[in-house]
Amino acid sequence: MYAAVLSAPDRLPVYQEHLEPVARREGEAVVEVLAAALHHVTRARATGAHYSTAAAFPLVPGIDAVVRDDAGDLRYAVLDDTAMGTFSERTVIELARSIPIPSNADPVQIAAAMNPAMSSWLALRSRITMAPGSRVLVIGATGNAGRMAVQLAKLLGASHVIAAGRDRGRLAPLQALGADELCTLDELDRAADADIVLDYIWGDPIANALIPMLTARRDRSTPLTWIQIGTVAGPTAAIPGAALRSSGLEIIGSGIGSVRARDILAALPSLAETLVSGAVEVRARAVPLAEVASAWTSTSEERIVFVP
Repeated sequence: MYAAVLSAPDRLPVYQEHLEPVARREGEAVVEVLAAALHHVTRARATGAHYSTAAAFPLVPGIDAVVRDDAGDLRYAVLDDTAMGTFSERTVIELARSIPIPSNADPVQIAAAMNPAMSSWLALRSRITMAPGSRVLVIGATGNAGRMAVQLAKLLGASHVIAAGRDRGRLAPLQALGADELCTLDELDRAADADIVLDYIWGDPIANALIPMLTARRDRSTPLTWIQIGTVAGPTAAIPGAALRSSGLEIIGSGIGSVRARDILAALPSLAETLVSGAVEVRARAVPLAEVASAWTSTSEERIVFVP
């Protein structure tokens, strides 16, 4: 069979012949890969840059996929930290880390959406209990995960969603997806009365905006739950102690480790059902796996999905 093989963290993956995967433990199965997306975390985990992994080379990247099992049924599978990923014609999955999906599901759309949509889905359903009618601010809303966060926040009961990002031109289309208000990163004080923040950027922009935003709140003691999800703008943010002492601000994270593996798996069926229904706009571009080297560093706004 053929697979994308990464020989070192500073190399591009090479499309080449690879040994057939073998199921070695009870509960494992060899499956046919139909569609596997190139996520930011996929690249980070493959090169050892993500906090949740320790990459060993050579390896086949890919952390999830839509697959077909021996019975001919479609499944969405999440892989553990492994050297045999999903950027291949076939791979090994743990059946307990997969869920069945409807036969009419579009493999490319589901593969593209599940991982980025999971970030806000878990944040709003597993990390907190979002009260109906909450006001939600999505910072980094023009990214793939942020666009879905805007839509999912509305679907999960937010009464008002504010979409924030650097580029006002890229923010404009989000109104058609459910954003009630738009603001740039230097206008975050306009979103001061949010109840929940989904933060995909962190870094200096957040450190600089936090005090003005808290100062502008009508009642500083009103709870503000800040959920840190991504670090596009930087891995650290210098948050003044006064921000915590003088307000109802609570900062939490959402990701691998803060949400238990079994809770992630439990959340997958309802998310898959939502995505299959077409309630969320998904930007996906199918690319032949043979073109993995040229697509590996792509900055496309569409989620690249490799099709073996």
